Parts: sequence; C-alpha cells; structure tokens
Amino acid sequence: MDPVRVSKFITPTTWPLIVAGIAIVALVIRFRNLGQRPKNYPPGPPTIPILGNLHLLLSTNDVHLKFQKWAEEYGPIYSLILGTKTMIVLNHRQAVKDLLDHKSTQYSSRPDMYIGQDLISGGYRLVFMKYNDEWRLARKMIHNLLNVKKAVDYVPYQELELKQMLSDMIDEPTGFHDHVRRYSTSLVTSFVFGWRSPSFHDPAVKQIYDGFEEFAVASQVSSSLLDYFPILRRLPDFVNPMSKRAKALHQEELTLYKSYLTRVRKRIADGTSPPCFCDDMFKSQEKNGFTDDWASYVSGTLLEAGSDTTASIFLGFIVAMVNFPEAQKKAQEELDRIVGPNRLPRMDDDLPYIRMVVKESLRYLPSSIMGIVPHATSTDDYYKGYFIPKNAGVVCNVWTLNNDPERYPEPRVFRPERFENDFSRAGESAAQNNVDERDHFTFGAGRRVCPGLNVAERSLYLGIAQMLWALNFKHAKDERGNDIPVDINAVTQGIVCRPAPFKCLIEPRDPQRAAMAQKAWSNAKEMLMTLPDGIISTQYANM
Repeated sequence: MDPVRVSKFITPTTWPLIVAGIAIVALVIRFRNLGQRPKNYPPGPPTIPILGNLHLLLSTNDVHLKFQKWAEEYGPIYSLILGTKTMIVLNHRQAVKDLLDHKSTQYSSRPDMYIGQDLISGGYRLVFMKYNDEWRLARKMIHNLLNVKKAVDYVPYQELELKQMLSDMIDEPTGFHDHVRRYSTSLVTSFVFGWRSPSFHDPAVKQIYDGFEEFAVASQVSSSLLDYFPILRRLPDFVNPMSKRAKALHQEELTLYKSYLTRVRKRIADGTSPPCFCDDMFKSQEKNGFTDDWASYVSGTLLEAGSDTTASIFLGFIVAMVNFPEAQKKAQEELDRIVGPNRLPRMDDDLPYIRMVVKESLRYLPSSIMGIVPHATSTDDYYKGYFIPKNAGVVCNVWTLNNDPERYPEPRVFRPERFENDFSRAGESAAQNNVDERDHFTFGAGRRVCPGLNVAERSLYLGIAQMLWALNFKHAKDERGNDIPVDINAVTQGIVCRPAPFKCLIEPRDPQRAAMAQKAWSNAKEMLMTLPDGIISTQYANM
C-alpha cells in the first residue's frame, strides 16, 4: 500500500483506535494460546483454553491418586498446564535422580506462591523460599541444628517425650491422635526454643496446629487461583476473600512466632534459657543483620515442619499395625527376644525388624504425598527430548514413587521384609548413587531434602519400638462387635498429609508393661528440672 495513503489514516484521532485494536488482537492471540501445552513439552492430560489442566485438579479431592493415574498413562515424566503456569511431574526414581539430584543447581528453587509465601508468610517461609542467599543462610543454620552428628544430642529429649507419649496412650488410648502430635511438637519446641509442650491442649500448641492446617488448606491448588492467574491479584480484597484471609493469617502467625522469640530473649537475659536453636540464631542475626520477622518465620516454620511430619508417620504406622497384625506380631517377637519384658527399648538396642518397620512406615503412608512443595527450574532445560521451561514447578511425585510396583511389589501391602538387606540411614539412602537402592522418597530429593530426616528417623525408631513393646493395636469394634475398618489409602490433603481420622483399639500388652511405662514417666517428671540437661518445663517447675 502507498505510504502516503496510509499516512492519511494515521491521524491524532485514529491513532488511539489503532493502538487499541492492536492491543485487542494481541490479547486474543495470547488468550487463545493460554492453557495450551506446547508440542515440545512432556506429555500430559488434554487441556482446555485458559485453564489448561487446572479444572482437573479442582474437581478431585484425592490429588495424589489423580497424579498416580496420570503417571500410569503418561509415563516417568509428564506436564500439567495450570493457567499461566507449567508444572512438571516426576514419577520415576531415575527422573528424580537425573534432575533433582544431578542437576540440583538448576532444580532447587521454588515457583511463585503468591498466596502461601507473599500473603500468608510475608515472603519469609523457609519451605517456600527461592534458591537464594537468604535460603542458604537459613538452611546452614538449620543444618547446624539437625545434622547427623548433632541428632545424637537429642536422644535424651526423645526418650523423655516418648515416656510421656507412652503413658498418655495407656491412660487415654482414644486420644492417640493428640498424643503423637504433642510428642513431636514438644520435641521441636525443646531444641528450637528451649521449653517443653506438656499438653496438646495448651493454647499455644493448638494455635500452631490450627494455623498450620489453615495455611495448608489455603495453599492447595483449589485455593491458589491467584498463583495461576496473576491478573486476579489486582482485585480488591472485598471481592477476593482468600486474599483478605491470607493477610490476616500472616498477622496471626507473625504475632505467635514473635512471641516465642520474645520469650527466648527474656530467658536468655534472665540466664534461664538452655542452649537452643534460637540462641544460635540470635548470634547469626547480629552478624548478618536479618530482621525479627525473618527470624520469627525461620524458627516458627521449623517448628511447624517438625511438629506435624513425625506425628503423621506415627499415625500411618498405627494404621498399618491395625491392618497388618502379622507385622506387629513379628516386631513384638523381636522385642521380646532382644529387649525382654523388664525394661523399655533404648536407642542403642539393635532391632533389625524395627528398623525395617520404620522404613516401611515412611514408604507406606508418607507425610508428603506430593513432595511437600514443588521445586522450580532456574533455567530452561531439556530431558529425554522434552523441553522444561525456566520457572516451571517440578513435583517429586512421592505417592507414586513410593507405590511403584516395579520397585515395591504389592505396594499397598505393609511388608517390612522388603527392606531386610537395607542397612542405610535416611540421609545415606537419599544420597545413594544407585537410585534403585534408595529406600523411599518421603524426605524429598536434591538440595531441598528434609533437613530433619536424621532426627525424625531416630524418633520413629525409638517410638515404634516402645509402642510395640508396651501396646497392642487392633481394630475397634462397632455396637455389633464387628471390626471398624481403617482405610489404608485415606489421607488428608495439603502440604503435610496424615491418615484421615480413624478409630482403633489400643491396649497394654500386659499389666506389668503398662505399670513400667507409667512409672518411667512418673520418674521422669520428678527429675525434669535436671534431666535431661537443659530441658525446662514451666508446668513442672514447682513439683
């Protein structure tokens, strides 16, 4: 077309219309492609415009089973298109090893999480932090607290808290859900803040769990549309109740976590605080200059993670014992043979079958069925001929990995013997060069592997040994005397999962063992001011 003629149409009056037209065409093109899977991405379920695959996740309650079904259909690696975001799902142990372990520098970040990190957490939640200097600093401090050598120092804490848990189960067996959660919470408050949590019904303990459960729900796919469609973030709070509630939850969390720091600082000033994580963190704060808000969330989310995960595995173990009594019987036979009836099991007891039960419990009902939080790519990458874009979320599909029939024949059968020849500790197994020899993926992979795995493994070993030494776990009965079933596949959803609420019958194996367990806790209460060294309990201070 003649440029002179064209220039006649471009006038001050028509120019805005031309710009608007171009913008509309660009938006149409963009939204036409939104939700589509590029041809060079890993395969995945069919998409629809705008939403991609998001509608498939919004329409299911058991996301982990949906992910497992897609793994069977699309293979070791597939992709999901979630609005404007891409999620890569790893379903085979070799893919996890190749990407999350061998390319950990590229695969150790986190995707943008506007609801969970920006709004609820103020950008401070460690588990959601990007792979940056702040995360590395926090991780270094936590490694100093939880590394394999330091984990041995917490055995006295574990022994003390397990004495109370065992006694509580004998006194109030129907409250076992609360007893295991109190145990894991008190263990973490002891070495993070320097005090015990003697009761699950303590308001501060309840606030931890209630807040974390609300956070876990708010961070699910169905609640995080603002993550997948950033344009929605511009909506005012009065038409976006999730955003308003997320900001309020942040203030509640921050107030709680800051109160813990204030309490520790006061005890340090009074000279009544034992050595704890916060003490070291304050020294690092003086050196590195991070804020109290940052410090509050690092210590607070460390408490969250430690208090719920171990409790979840204990509950999964009980589910397995009720449904697979033959495993319970074998474990008790070993305990009777090696420990005997006259003392409780100790950490230094060599109990091979208990070791297998611990590994199988971690595999069978993991606390992180979707790998807790997706990793994210920091660069573009290619794998098996597929393109993986920068900033894609990358899921370690733990439920599918832990139930791979090729690696674990009859995976929904609780069979400790499958680990008969596996003598590796959790950290050693996670670092195996031969991924076919890895025990399970419950603790994650790569540089984001759970830093508390050494402490958790010891808690499970001693706790499972003592519970099976003292107690029997059976089906509860209904009014007609029939067994009340316990579903081996029913789990809650969220960042940290646990078995859905269930009933069971917990009984002492005999009166002598029950009396010994209760006496052990009675003696421990009397000595709490001096043994183990450094544990201070305000509840028992005047006993």
